[in-house]
Amino acid sequence: MPYESLEDLPQALQKTLPKRAQEIYKATFNKAWNIYADASKREYSSQEEVSHKVAWTAVKQAYYKINGHWQHKEV
Repeated sequence: MPYESLEDLPQALQKTLPKRAQEIYKATFNKAWNIYADASKREYSSQEEVSHKVAWTAVKQAYYKINGHWQHKEV
């Protein structure tokens, strides 16, 4: 289900991702949730699974993980 606030994100995300990365994750997850509500737009994954995958992809476009910490990519 879509996330109302950053506090609604899973604890693991709240503990490891910087605030801006959490905002990216939440916004992307919620948008993907709406896009993939139609089962014909996804193959074998559930709506929730697809939404998490899309959200992680968005985070990884802006951040990278080094020594267990997420760092913003320099443009």
